[in-house]
Amino acid sequence: MRRESSAPWSRLDNAAKIFPSTVEGADTRVFRFSCELTDDIDPYVLQRAAENAAVSYPNFNVIMKKGLFWYYLESCDLKPQVSEESLPVCAAIYEDDVRSLLYRITYYGKRINLEVFHVLADGTGALMFLKTIVYRYIIYRYPELFGDCPPVLDDDASFSQKSDDSFRKYYDKSVKKRSVKMIKAFRLKSERLENNKLLVIEGFASVKSVIAAAHKYETSLTVFLTALYIKALSMEMPLQSRNRPIVINIPVNLRRYFPSETAKNFFGMISVQYNFTERSGEMEDIIAVVNEEFKKQLTKDNLAIRMNSLAALEHNPFVKIAPLPFKNEVLRIARKIGVKGETSVISNVGKVDMPKEFDGLIKRFSVFVSTQNIQLNICSYKDELQMGFTSSYAATDVQRNFFRSLTELGIDVTVRSNDSYAEKPLEGDDTSCSSAENAE
Repeated sequence: MRRESSAPWSRLDNAAKIFPSTVEGADTRVFRFSCELTDDIDPYVLQRAAENAAVSYPNFNVIMKKGLFWYYLESCDLKPQVSEESLPVCAAIYEDDVRSLLYRITYYGKRINLEVFHVLADGTGALMFLKTIVYRYIIYRYPELFGDCPPVLDDDASFSQKSDDSFRKYYDKSVKKRSVKMIKAFRLKSERLENNKLLVIEGFASVKSVIAAAHKYETSLTVFLTALYIKALSMEMPLQSRNRPIVINIPVNLRRYFPSETAKNFFGMISVQYNFTERSGEMEDIIAVVNEEFKKQLTKDNLAIRMNSLAALEHNPFVKIAPLPFKNEVLRIARKIGVKGETSVISNVGKVDMPKEFDGLIKRFSVFVSTQNIQLNICSYKDELQMGFTSSYAATDVQRNFFRSLTELGIDVTVRSNDSYAEKPLEGDDTSCSSAENAE
């Protein structure tokens, strides 16, 4: 690998190797976490908090460069520069031959945004970083509330643990790959937004009320929402496409199965498919299929096989010696083939915890992910469940179907679309949620 600098450098983790080559249109490979507070953001305090938090995450203080065979990350002395939000959600971050950080910190009104190029981290790693930023901001912004004994943030991982390449750590060449049969999934076909924009629509509901609805079907929140999403997508299937299954890919946090404190990428993927020509299409049946697939695929052994398949890319001798432009083209082609077997993605990053002393200062957290298709992203804070759709399509029928299904089950949902993210809110529908509002 040819390098022109003596600065410390590191390889991209196995998941990250795919992302630089597969940026396309609205799919910038960028995701956003936001934290909405109860007071307007002070940009000077946020700048101080961002710089302080960055010290605790050295793996974020890097730039990406091209080598002869792979991209690589190089440590740098750049500091994050906080600015008021002005770009569309999940706008591109990485530019060839531009020396810049691979994340962006912005604010708008009461909201702090962290956007990250997926090369740096997965959702868990990025959320760790945002929580540290928010923690520092609140401590600096309200010193009178905490005095000399501020609350402690649950983040005791060392620098080396946060920078650990857990894919490499857990790679086992003795684990045999499993052949995967390629299928052609149902894909939405709709008019795309101009200029690679993303349509962003998010709904908020009570965690307790959604869990209660899931328990009526004797299942978990994630299985329940996955089934509901499959149902919402099926309502937009033309008759001639119903022979193709709806295939939902679900990212899995591998830290729950393989001990790791890394703030880098460390996730796997499971896949759930439902064929409406072979099944009844009833909610109970969809849940049964999803539930069975979750049980079958969410095992350490199964995830190890998938994890090693991903890691095998780096260890393939032919791939190793191939020049970077060739690798880029191969990865782009592989991505184009792969998405044909995917209808959509649903990603649940889970519950966000912050010190209880911050109660009353934090209102909610949100998550969005760039996509060339449509994707549902979920997180929760206290009793508020955020369900954020990103879509490259102008139509909002799937989102409307999904939120209407929740309200038909007696769940109060508030839906909003921020005009700085997209041009169109939910159009012509005042029955899909209990209340609707535009974001600030």
